[in-house]
Amino acid sequence: MADRPEPALAVDGAALPPSRRPHILLLVAMAAVNAVAINIYMPSMPRLAEAFDTTYAKVQLTLSLYLLATGLAQVIVGPLSDRYGRRPVAIGGFALFTVGSALALVAPSIEVMIAARILQGAGGCTGMALSRAIVRDIYDRDRAASMIGYVTMGMSVAPMVAPLIGGVLQEVADWWASFAVLVVFGAGILVATILGLHETNPNVGRTITARELVAQWGALGRSRLFWGYVCVSTFASAVYFAFLGGAPYVVSVLMHVSPAMYGVYFLTVSGGYLVGNFLSGRYAARYGVALFITGGNLLQLLSVLAMALLFAAGIMHPMALFGPMVGIAVANGITLPSAIAGAVSVRPDLAGAASGLAGSFQMGVGAGASALAGALLITVWTGTPFAMVVIMAVAAVLSLLAGIAVRRAG
Repeated sequence: MADRPEPALAVDGAALPPSRRPHILLLVAMAAVNAVAINIYMPSMPRLAEAFDTTYAKVQLTLSLYLLATGLAQVIVGPLSDRYGRRPVAIGGFALFTVGSALALVAPSIEVMIAARILQGAGGCTGMALSRAIVRDIYDRDRAASMIGYVTMGMSVAPMVAPLIGGVLQEVADWWASFAVLVVFGAGILVATILGLHETNPNVGRTITARELVAQWGALGRSRLFWGYVCVSTFASAVYFAFLGGAPYVVSVLMHVSPAMYGVYFLTVSGGYLVGNFLSGRYAARYGVALFITGGNLLQLLSVLAMALLFAAGIMHPMALFGPMVGIAVANGITLPSAIAGAVSVRPDLAGAASGLAGSFQMGVGAGASALAGALLITVWTGTPFAMVVIMAVAAVLSLLAGIAVRRAG
């Protein structure tokens, strides 16, 4: 018998009075912390290699290990928020993120910078994981998909402007300027969370034995439907993260584009994600998550194939990369809110744990895809972007297959 989501604990916010519901702008800002920290310093990555007298491969660890820390920490963040509440875990996470940002700002070596980025990732992941869980605390599955779409539509402004800001800061100051911005941003979100986030978890404070907790985790882990949704979100995200790992090298070294222009081109990608999120927010509740997952996966695969064909034709222009990436970004904006809403709806009483576990796999595999793309570009397929494209294509196919499995199971 196929797994099916259990009934929602709260429908359309009925469990919380309006005065206690967090403002959507706060949820957007919480979710945006991770995106800002990933993207703002990317135009400075080639410069970091010079500043710390190291290799680009080692600098790339500041991204891949950040993503890995984000993924691993969410395994802990989710269950903690189920047991102790969303609010205290969020406050602790943003405090850790701010400390990590300050350490990165004054890092004397690449090793200290990597350690600081790990702290940033472990703290910043709370915003991404808990914003999803908070939405699921309040809304049922299909409505949650729409609301997550609106949250991610708002937060998509972060990767839209962060590379542009980072590129300008690199040219007018140096790499440290982006981390100074992250210190201020992290401290601001910390204060906003303290002042504006009320507790939304309806189960907070309930006593639960270790045996019961293990049993609940086991039920979640045995759900084929849950893992189907997780695989969709994981591999769809891996397409984007492979791009993040390879694009700075492809754009700056192979295409000779300046950091500021990299940020300008990246605006198109973030704009595509904004469009996809808008479509999810507007229509996911009406048409359901299964249709959005299938449609997004098909668009993503076609866009990756278009990129491969352009490069195979010998077109080494930035739009050969960023043009198809717009389609991939739209696809991500369509697919991810529905996949995430589905994952946290299989067991609504474990929304935090489900969000954390899903996010852990999403970021862990994303870290691997990012690191692999960056490493292969400079060690195996040098002088071409095809190492990145192949990884993106494999991930797109796996996401499509997972989506088919979800449609059959659900």
